[in-house]
Amino acid sequence: MIRATVLKLDQISKSFGPLLANDSISLELAEGEVLALLGENGAGKTTLMNILFGHYVADSGSVQVFGQILPIGKPRAAIDAGVGMVHQHFTLAENMSVLENIILGTMPLFGFKRNSREALAKIYQLTEGFGLNVDPHALIRDLSVGEKQRVEILKALYRDARILIMDEPTAVLTPPEVDRLFATLRQLVKRGLSVIFISHKLAEVMAISDRVVVLRNGKVVHEANTLRTSREALAEAMVGRKIPEPKREPKQSGEILLRLAKVTVYDKDRKALLDQASLSLHAGEIVGIAGVSGNGQLQLANLLSGMLKQDSGRLVCRDHGDLASSPTVMVKSGVGRIVEDRNSLGLIGDMTIAENLTSENYRDREFSYFGFLRFRSIKAHAEELIRTFDVRCPGTSAQVRKLSGGNMQKLILARVLSKQPDVILAHQPTWGLDVGAAAYVHEQLLSARRRGAGVLLISEDLDELLQLSDRIHVIFHGQLSAPLHPDTLSLQELGLLMSGQRTKQAT
Repeated sequence: MIRATVLKLDQISKSFGPLLANDSISLELAEGEVLALLGENGAGKTTLMNILFGHYVADSGSVQVFGQILPIGKPRAAIDAGVGMVHQHFTLAENMSVLENIILGTMPLFGFKRNSREALAKIYQLTEGFGLNVDPHALIRDLSVGEKQRVEILKALYRDARILIMDEPTAVLTPPEVDRLFATLRQLVKRGLSVIFISHKLAEVMAISDRVVVLRNGKVVHEANTLRTSREALAEAMVGRKIPEPKREPKQSGEILLRLAKVTVYDKDRKALLDQASLSLHAGEIVGIAGVSGNGQLQLANLLSGMLKQDSGRLVCRDHGDLASSPTVMVKSGVGRIVEDRNSLGLIGDMTIAENLTSENYRDREFSYFGFLRFRSIKAHAEELIRTFDVRCPGTSAQVRKLSGGNMQKLILARVLSKQPDVILAHQPTWGLDVGAAAYVHEQLLSARRRGAGVLLISEDLDELLQLSDRIHVIFHGQLSAPLHPDTLSLQELGLLMSGQRTKQAT
């Protein structure tokens, strides 16, 4: 059956100075179709979507929605034409209700009360019709990650979107939440909605999409019916080469480098965010932490980053004894910190690459002398790390915020791993990265393991945990399970432990 074309991008080109971000890109989206858009970080996907939404003006080419050419440079035009977008980072006001977030910007404030009754009726119709169950009166801050994503979809549907663009929609979801999202998308598609699905997770692309388009260096390099391609072919098309699978080779672990003994952390209301958590990290091993977001992973990471102190229990480092956690103490104790949020915690966007690479050790004699920075040494150090870790950038003086997510992550790896720390905290180290960048991060962590470092890997990517970890602990309501061996652990058992339906308490 031939389906009508609802979106057509024709010969779109866009340059930023010498960088050609989009090079004569053409693609079409049919009614009731899920089109997966793949590509490495920096391949041109975001630029293309920004042109569609009028945030950027293309140098050449046109955008047609339902046969009408969109005016250039007018963000409202795409929304009015029936295009909605669910962003990777939710654009929700945490202190407002679901209802208020959905109707925000759609009606004048003076008619809010009267119109909100009509809006509520429409929202209930949408939630029942598409299975997007969420309480319209609940505050956003009280919702789970999966519920927040439903609100983002409801925002688009409330504005009568007939084309939905989803940017990394599963990045922060658990496997059950992904299954529910896909069930919702299938319902939406049956009713004629068309979806552009932007993702780095190839298994999910294969499961949900009808057709796949791959961008590389700003060009369309591969287009195929999903049933007639494979994960391996898509990965190779994205990066232009075959990508080796990470291999965790058998290795005898060494002495204990870091130990948590019955560590408890309370919030301001004396609720335990970490509850009697105990684990040991040995030299030459990767210990994985699995769990649904919000069960204590952030507090564990902040404790080991030095950004949080325990209320009770012991944090012991091999050569430094009991630690009173602080950022300076953890760095001096040989803990390398790969934090979850590279944009707000890992790097300072307005500072240069060279400045970020020495931000943790600029007081060292190599980089300063009696309070005066040695800029020549700082620059030489940065140039060496850029070469070693293959950071794609204009130069050491470029602002970090102008880099792609993958290159930002390489900067953090360069800063952390170049010092060869004994202990490495890797919190969501491949979040939002394409398959090539993720493979690079995995190899760096395995290389650190081979030289004898201990790696604590906190991740919501279960495939990543099962591939890399020597042992896995599940965290649920702040409590850590006993260690589990990934070779004998099924995804079903892991899912039950993550949801608290089975308990293997650590002693």
